[in-house]
Amino acid sequence: MSKQTALATFAGGCFWCMVKPFDQFEGIHQVVSGYMGGHVKHPTYEQVKTGKTGHFEVVQISYDPNVFSFQQLLDIYWPQVDPTDDGGQFHDRGSQYRAAIFYHDEEQKQLAEQSKQSIIDSGRFQQPIVTEILPASTFYRAETYHQDFYKKNKKYYQEDRAKSGRDEFIENHWA
Repeated sequence: MSKQTALATFAGGCFWCMVKPFDQFEGIHQVVSGYMGGHVKHPTYEQVKTGKTGHFEVVQISYDPNVFSFQQLLDIYWPQVDPTDDGGQFHDRGSQYRAAIFYHDEEQKQLAEQSKQSIIDSGRFQQPIVTEILPASTFYRAETYHQDFYKKNKKYYQEDRAKSGRDEFIENHWA
Protein backbone atom coordinates (compact mmCIF):
# COMPACT_ATOMS: atom_id res chain seq x y z
CA MET A 1 0.00 0.00 0.00
CA SER A 2 1.40 3.38 -1.03
CA LYS A 3 2.10 5.92 1.66
CA GLN A 4 3.17 8.77 -0.59
CA THR A 5 1.53 12.14 -0.28
CA ALA A 6 1.72 15.06 -2.67
CA LEU A 7 -0.01 18.43 -2.65
CA ALA A 8 -2.01 20.19 -5.33
CA THR A 9 -3.49 23.67 -4.89
CA PHE A 10 -6.23 25.15 -7.04
CA ALA A 11 -8.17 28.41 -7.02
CA GLY A 12 -11.53 28.36 -8.72
CA GLY A 13 -13.75 30.94 -7.09
CA CYS A 14 -15.47 30.22 -3.82
CA PHE A 15 -13.65 27.37 -2.13
CA TRP A 16 -16.95 25.87 -0.94
CA CYS A 17 -17.68 24.81 -4.53
CA MET A 18 -14.18 23.53 -5.18
CA VAL A 19 -14.03 20.89 -2.43
CA LYS A 20 -16.70 18.39 -3.49
CA PRO A 21 -15.42 17.70 -7.04
CA PHE A 22 -12.10 16.43 -5.61
CA ASP A 23 -13.37 14.95 -2.35
CA GLN A 24 -14.80 11.73 -3.71
CA PHE A 25 -11.96 9.68 -5.16
CA GLU A 26 -9.72 6.94 -3.85
CA GLY A 27 -6.22 8.33 -3.45
CA ILE A 28 -7.41 11.75 -2.30
CA HIS A 29 -6.51 12.01 1.37
CA GLN A 30 -7.90 15.45 2.19
CA VAL A 31 -9.23 18.62 0.56
CA VAL A 32 -8.69 21.72 2.71
CA SER A 33 -10.09 25.19 2.06
CA GLY A 34 -7.68 28.07 2.53
CA TYR A 35 -5.85 31.06 1.14
CA MET A 36 -2.69 31.45 -0.94
CA GLY A 37 -0.78 34.11 -2.80
CA GLY A 38 -1.25 37.22 -0.70
CA HIS A 39 0.90 39.59 1.32
CA VAL A 40 -0.85 39.34 4.72
CA LYS A 41 0.37 36.66 7.11
CA HIS A 42 -2.32 34.45 8.65
CA PRO A 43 -5.23 36.20 6.93
CA THR A 44 -8.80 35.72 8.05
CA TYR A 45 -11.76 35.17 5.78
CA GLU A 46 -12.99 38.66 6.65
CA GLN A 47 -9.68 40.11 5.39
CA VAL A 48 -9.45 37.94 2.27
CA LYS A 49 -13.02 38.60 1.14
CA THR A 50 -12.23 42.33 0.84
CA GLY A 51 -9.86 41.52 -2.02
CA LYS A 52 -7.16 43.70 -0.44
CA THR A 53 -4.81 40.98 0.87
CA GLY A 54 -3.82 39.61 -2.54
CA HIS A 55 -4.87 36.07 -1.58
CA PHE A 56 -6.86 33.64 -3.66
CA GLU A 57 -9.44 31.37 -2.07
CA VAL A 58 -7.99 27.92 -2.76
CA VAL A 59 -8.38 24.25 -2.06
CA GLN A 60 -5.26 22.32 -1.14
CA ILE A 61 -5.48 18.64 -1.94
CA SER A 62 -3.27 16.02 -0.35
CA TYR A 63 -3.24 12.90 -2.49
CA ASP A 64 -1.34 9.74 -3.23
CA PRO A 65 0.27 10.25 -6.67
CA ASN A 66 0.58 6.48 -7.09
CA VAL A 67 -3.20 6.15 -6.91
CA PHE A 68 -4.44 9.47 -8.30
CA SER A 69 -2.22 11.55 -10.57
CA PHE A 70 -1.79 15.30 -10.82
CA GLN A 71 -3.01 15.02 -14.42
CA GLN A 72 -6.24 13.48 -13.14
CA LEU A 73 -6.59 16.40 -10.73
CA LEU A 74 -6.13 18.84 -13.63
CA ASP A 75 -8.76 16.95 -15.60
CA ILE A 76 -11.19 17.56 -12.73
CA TYR A 77 -10.07 21.15 -12.14
CA TRP A 78 -10.59 22.72 -15.56
CA PRO A 79 -14.30 21.86 -15.90
CA GLN A 80 -14.97 23.53 -12.53
CA VAL A 81 -13.96 27.01 -13.73
CA ASP A 82 -14.52 29.63 -16.38
CA PRO A 83 -10.91 29.94 -17.57
CA THR A 84 -11.72 33.15 -19.49
CA ASP A 85 -12.85 35.20 -16.48
CA ASP A 86 -10.15 37.30 -14.79
CA GLY A 87 -12.58 39.12 -12.49
CA GLY A 88 -13.62 36.19 -10.31
CA GLN A 89 -15.71 33.10 -10.91
CA PHE A 90 -19.42 33.08 -11.56
CA HIS A 91 -21.28 35.22 -9.01
CA ASP A 92 -18.19 35.56 -6.81
CA ARG A 93 -16.44 38.71 -8.00
CA GLY A 94 -13.03 40.07 -7.06
CA SER A 95 -9.38 39.13 -7.24
CA GLN A 96 -9.74 36.66 -4.36
CA TYR A 97 -12.05 34.54 -6.55
CA ARG A 98 -9.86 34.31 -9.67
CA ALA A 99 -8.93 30.92 -11.09
CA ALA A 100 -5.33 29.72 -10.74
CA ILE A 101 -3.26 26.58 -10.55
CA PHE A 102 -0.49 26.76 -7.95
CA TYR A 103 2.30 24.33 -8.74
CA HIS A 104 4.44 22.66 -6.06
CA ASP A 105 7.21 21.39 -8.35
CA GLU A 106 8.45 21.59 -11.94
CA GLU A 107 6.50 18.53 -13.05
CA GLN A 108 3.25 20.10 -11.85
CA LYS A 109 4.17 23.35 -13.60
CA GLN A 110 4.80 21.56 -16.89
CA LEU A 111 1.60 19.52 -16.66
CA ALA A 112 -0.43 22.62 -15.76
CA GLU A 113 1.03 24.57 -18.70
CA GLN A 114 0.38 21.64 -21.07
CA SER A 115 -3.21 21.33 -19.87
CA LYS A 116 -3.78 25.06 -20.30
CA GLN A 117 -2.35 24.93 -23.81
CA SER A 118 -4.63 22.00 -24.57
CA ILE A 119 -7.65 24.10 -23.54
CA ILE A 120 -6.41 26.96 -25.75
CA ASP A 121 -5.80 24.62 -28.69
CA SER A 122 -9.23 23.02 -28.32
CA GLY A 123 -10.98 26.17 -29.48
CA ARG A 124 -13.65 25.51 -26.86
CA PHE A 125 -13.59 29.17 -25.79
CA GLN A 126 -13.66 32.28 -27.98
CA GLN A 127 -12.02 34.49 -25.33
CA PRO A 128 -8.43 34.17 -24.08
CA ILE A 129 -7.67 31.65 -21.34
CA VAL A 130 -6.61 33.77 -18.36
CA THR A 131 -6.31 31.15 -15.60
CA GLU A 132 -2.91 31.77 -14.03
CA ILE A 133 -0.26 29.15 -13.32
CA LEU A 134 1.70 30.30 -10.28
CA PRO A 135 4.28 28.90 -7.88
CA ALA A 136 2.76 27.70 -4.63
CA SER A 137 3.45 29.89 -1.65
CA THR A 138 2.40 29.75 1.98
CA PHE A 139 -0.95 28.06 2.44
CA TYR A 140 -3.19 29.38 5.19
CA ARG A 141 -5.97 27.06 6.29
CA ALA A 142 -9.38 28.75 6.32
CA GLU A 143 -11.48 28.87 9.45
CA THR A 144 -13.07 25.63 10.65
CA TYR A 145 -16.58 26.56 9.54
CA HIS A 146 -15.37 26.70 5.91
CA GLN A 147 -13.98 23.15 5.97
CA ASP A 148 -16.23 20.54 4.31
CA PHE A 149 -18.91 23.20 4.00
CA TYR A 150 -20.86 21.19 1.43
CA LYS A 151 -21.24 18.38 3.98
CA LYS A 152 -21.92 20.45 7.10
CA ASN A 153 -24.30 22.98 5.49
CA LYS A 154 -25.80 20.93 2.69
CA LYS A 155 -28.95 22.98 2.10
CA TYR A 156 -27.19 26.35 2.11
CA TYR A 157 -24.39 24.99 -0.08
CA GLN A 158 -26.88 23.66 -2.64
CA GLU A 159 -28.78 26.98 -2.70
CA ASP A 160 -25.61 29.04 -3.07
CA ARG A 161 -24.24 26.81 -5.79
CA ALA A 162 -27.55 26.83 -7.67
CA LYS A 163 -27.68 30.62 -7.80
CA SER A 164 -23.97 31.00 -8.64
CA GLY A 165 -24.34 30.00 -12.30
CA ARG A 166 -21.47 27.52 -11.98
CA ASP A 167 -23.48 24.41 -12.87
CA GLU A 168 -25.08 26.01 -15.94
CA PHE A 169 -21.66 27.13 -17.15
CA ILE A 170 -20.20 23.66 -16.65
CA GLU A 171 -23.09 22.07 -18.53
CA ASN A 172 -22.90 24.58 -21.40
CA HIS A 173 -19.12 24.64 -21.84
CA TRP A 174 -17.69 21.40 -20.51
CA ALA A 175 -20.35 18.72 -20.97
